[in-house]
Amino acid sequence: MGADPALVAYEVLAPIYNALNHSNDYEMWLGRTLLPALREHGLEEGGTALDVACGTGRAFRPLLQRGWRVQGCDLSPAMLELAAQEGGQEVDLRVADMRNLPQFGQFDLVLSLNDSVDHLLGDEDLVLALRGMRKNLAENGLLVFDVNASPVYSTGYAVVKEVEHEGERWVWRGRGEVAPSIFEAEISGDRIDKPIRNRERLRSVPEVLDSMRIAGLTTLAALGMSEKDGEVVLSTPIDESRDYKLVFIGAAAPTDRGPFE
Repeated sequence: MGADPALVAYEVLAPIYNALNHSNDYEMWLGRTLLPALREHGLEEGGTALDVACGTGRAFRPLLQRGWRVQGCDLSPAMLELAAQEGGQEVDLRVADMRNLPQFGQFDLVLSLNDSVDHLLGDEDLVLALRGMRKNLAENGLLVFDVNASPVYSTGYAVVKEVEHEGERWVWRGRGEVAPSIFEAEISGDRIDKPIRNRERLRSVPEVLDSMRIAGLTTLAALGMSEKDGEVVLSTPIDESRDYKLVFIGAAAPTDRGPFE
């Protein structure tokens, strides 16, 4: 078996990842949008959080500034090197594959953001990852993760986009669907010797909900994420003609708190 495609890609992408995604606003996504939604389901501010597939650690600051104690893990050591600069001594970091996630502790919040789970390409991978996240939940802990909505793949993986930031230029070249539900793009740029393949898997809402159930999770909310007047908005029911991400909030089953049992 060859090296994991996501590991290969992100070990190379790490030095340019923040520049390539400079427009992503984690304070708006997490601090002003997701955390308030989680509080509606009983999350109390300032507990313990595990950031799964934390990447370069851009979700750390909104949590730390609100008094959270944060731990992070990622498959890519190169990405974690940058995450260490973001979190400093306040954040404990570990290399871990989310499909075989160790039990790091019992956390009030487990999060996996920015379509990280879409990089899981195997049929059973999502269930494996969600089981690992579930076993890291404290009693009454909450899990939140997102996937890309289907239009992201039907359009975003079929176009050529150029990104310029601080004098550097990057090109995203979508190659479309290269296998059933698997979409690929090539990323090239000033600091990349050869194009990097980025592959992600489209998962339908029923598939995600079923995976949560199999993993021992109760779905408390399934929300669409869109933007209005420059702010992120969460809505229900999901409308994939409007939403660019789909957000799922879960808790360890059994529980009587959710409408999706």
